[in-house]
Amino acid sequence: MRLVAWPPEMLARRLDDVIGVYGQAMGYSTELLEARRGYVAGHVHRSGFRAVATLGPDDRLLGFGYGYTSGSGQWWHDQVRGALRRDARKSWLSDCFEVVELHVRPDAQGHGLGAGQLRALLSMATGRTTLLSTPEADEQRSRAWRLYRRFEFVDVLRHFHFPGDDRPFAILGRPLPLR
Repeated sequence: MRLVAWPPEMLARRLDDVIGVYGQAMGYSTELLEARRGYVAGHVHRSGFRAVATLGPDDRLLGFGYGYTSGSGQWWHDQVRGALRRDARKSWLSDCFEVVELHVRPDAQGHGLGAGQLRALLSMATGRTTLLSTPEADEQRSRAWRLYRRFEFVDVLRHFHFPGDDRPFAILGRPLPLR
């Protein structure tokens, strides 16, 4: 297995693989995945875009992660900004790298791939802080939650509901750079 930095054009070229891993990791319907395809394709053009991928020996995509500079006018940024207090907005969102997606194929989980991807992605990130959202879950049983806590992500906003999704989410953040 090898962990590589992906330029925007490589993520766009492997978009079918990316959507496949995303769907397997999240268990989303085909209809939702088709909608996400358009979003992901557009994200590669955002300022500060950074991406990583874990590839198997046969070049099979085992996992990926990406993010970009979070800014006003972006849907996620504006949703989160509207829910935060003024002081939290300034400290978390004024110079922020947003981790948009971080996924590993279910059959490849449990081998440190997610940690490697997150470390590499955050090492390439620009900004003073980083934020991400993740569905609320039992922090002891959820691999994602355990990973984020190992990377010293703290609670910024809990039990937040994005429009169009019934699940509660946590917004987690940490300062950059990684040490």
